[in-house]
Amino acid sequence: MARSPDYLGAVGIGVSDMERSVDFYTRVLGMQAMQTFKLDYMDEVVVAHEGRNAVVLMHYTDGSARNYKDNPVKLVFYVTDPKAMTDKIRAAGLEITREATPIETLGGAIVGLAKDPDGYVLEFLQAPAPRV
Repeated sequence: MARSPDYLGAVGIGVSDMERSVDFYTRVLGMQAMQTFKLDYMDEVVVAHEGRNAVVLMHYTDGSARNYKDNPVKLVFYVTDPKAMTDKIRAAGLEITREATPIETLGGAIVGLAKDPDGYVLEFLQAPAPRV
């Protein structure tokens, strides 16, 4: 019996306000809420683009002290238009830390950086052209 190759299914990040984060990742970034879990110590919402490359938004409900702000985490997204994405984030009132412009050392790919509602760094790379 052939075994499927191993792969990373999702990355989880702690969020201070689940409703605000779900709104941001779905409305602004265009992801879909795929699953919701209510565990005895946390709530989780899995968001993804077309069921791929999921981010698990996690909010602890057990009363423990958690640091949700400005953690050293970067989520990298391949998008067709990094400038349009950073414009949407700016319109949502969030911080753009690097305007979407070409980076010569990356072959001229357009890259923009922003922060989500909890200060996680979001990198938007121009998606490579489809292979023919």
